Amino acid sequence: MEQPLTIQSLFIYPIKSCRGISVSQATVTPTGFQWDRYWLVVNSKGRAYTQKLEPKLALVEQELPKEAFFEDWEPTMTSFLVVRAPGMEPLKIPMTNPSSVAEGVSMWEWSGSAFEEGEDAAKWFSDYLGKQSRLVRFNKETETRPSPPEFAAGYSTTFANTFPFMVASQASLDQLNTLLPEPVPIDRFRPNILVDNCDPFGEDLWDEIKINDLVFQGVRLCSRCKLTTVNQETGVPDATEPIETLMKFRSDKVLMPDKKPHGKVFFGKDMVWNWNISNNQGKGKKTIKVGDSISVLRKMPSRAEAAV
Repeated sequence: MEQPLTIQSLFIYPIKSCRGISVSQATVTPTGFQWDRYWLVVNSKGRAYTQKLEPKLALVEQELPKEAFFEDWEPTMTSFLVVRAPGMEPLKIPMTNPSSVAEGVSMWEWSGSAFEEGEDAAKWFSDYLGKQSRLVRFNKETETRPSPPEFAAGYSTTFANTFPFMVASQASLDQLNTLLPEPVPIDRFRPNILVDNCDPFGEDLWDEIKINDLVFQGVRLCSRCKLTTVNQETGVPDATEPIETLMKFRSDKVLMPDKKPHGKVFFGKDMVWNWNISNNQGKGKKTIKVGDSISVLRKMPSRAEAAV
């Protein structure tokens, strides 16, 4: 008997490019999980830092109050995001919105204003990275960061790369690891939802899935960059893997032979919460949990059809 698809793990990354938090449940919002990529480390000009430029960010551990993952929880004056890193004293960031605003924050194609987390956070990250840095928080009340409209018109996210959710499967990782010189853990790929009992790379074809009453729309295969080469335990990049191995069987040239190749490789599926057809019509929030079952409502006919 075929095992049902289930959520094996859920991950939230409060500060973009810092170490993720494995959680037992997460609240779904239109822009991604609650608290996911709300914060961003920027340079003196307000431009985003990621592990591609600063692999040491991989060693920055994050801790949120346990109740932060419950639906409708609101932070109080005693609620903190606690940040730790080797050789550094813990940094406590109040979770209530700061009063100060930073203008001219930019990440990829987007620029706008963001909350400024203050001098203590700026000094902590400046000392840790050895260069002038600041910590800012996405302001959902005044700013919108749209996902690429050609793939997900009407959807937006916070400081995630392009789309609110990234889904991957344990079977895909297992298959990749049979081909790698040294196996890698799932944290190289930084998914939000890790699925169990899936065929290897079966998530490629998911056009629409349902978790509880929430319908998620597949947007495109997730193209991977050299960030996946950073060892998340050491903060040290590998020269080539897993990109080199993925190129052999997960490149656009291999998966989409009829399309012009752009040298991309893929692992995981970018998704949005299709709140228009979910039960609560986007009003309020919803919680999903480890162990929840997943129904595939609609599949793409082939990987070559998947948008990339």
